[in-house]
Amino acid sequence: MAKVMLRYDSKGAISFYVAKKDMEETILSSEFDTDEKWGGEVKLSNGEVWFIEPGAKKFPAEVMAKRLDD
Repeated sequence: MAKVMLRYDSKGAISFYVAKKDMEETILSSEFDTDEKWGGEVKLSNGEVWFIEPGAKKFPAEVMAKRLDD
């Protein structure tokens, strides 16, 4: 599990930042994508897939995420 910062970037996309790895990627898709329920499996621009516990879509936010193995 890693602490992840989620925020909107200047283009309106959701940015996924892991400070410990100094990794910042864009979220390309998420399993759930409504204002009330957002998250689940998310696919990043580098090809990685992570799991974020679904919750309300409010950014910026700091959440716990787990990288899923392919």
